[in-house]
Amino acid sequence: MVIQNTAVFDEEHTCPDCKAKMSCCEAPPVHVGDGLGWGSEVLFICLNNECPTFQGGWKKVDVNYGHKGTFRNMQLPGSTELNVMMVASEFAFTGSIIDPVQMREQNEHYQERQKAVAKLDTCVQDNDITPVMTLILDEKATPADRSKAVSLLKEFNDLSCIDAIRNHTFKKTDLAQEINMVVSQLLKDNFKKECPFCAELIKAQATKCMHCKADI
Repeated sequence: MVIQNTAVFDEEHTCPDCKAKMSCCEAPPVHVGDGLGWGSEVLFICLNNECPTFQGGWKKVDVNYGHKGTFRNMQLPGSTELNVMMVASEFAFTGSIIDPVQMREQNEHYQERQKAVAKLDTCVQDNDITPVMTLILDEKATPADRSKAVSLLKEFNDLSCIDAIRNHTFKKTDLAQEINMVVSQLLKDNFKKECPFCAELIKAQATKCMHCKADI
């Protein structure tokens, strides 16, 4: 999930009924009442189970609707207008609480990813390998963007990228295989190989590693 308006994380909302701090939660995809969206990515919801609205709601829902449920107080970002929403249990929305610090980090990574994608077409001309490595090492980037980034490694012919690649665990085996093939070609083109003992780069014809002194 990516929140476009991170300013909402600076807001603090207090439940007018119980004075508890309302939690910032991910908004449901549709409005349960009319099937439309909430008009907001997040909602501020009172998750205090001792709140009078929550406590008294069980009986109201039973009497008015004939099923189990209650209400929680809710406010939209940028508003102090009080709304109530029906919930089926005390666990409703407890699993959708947003951690502002974590969400900001996700948003920053998303923005970095988008900038990297935008620079792919010109990064070779600009001699800037950063967008390529950003996407290759980002497990949340799309497979198409990562594959395109891998293909550009050949054009950079830069052995300095190997350490970062070798120290990353790729979740997609097909991408890992694609990268291994490119790295092998880079090493071959530069008459280099990786020491099987210390992983440092050495000359392809070397029989002893200049770094760990192991016989190869």
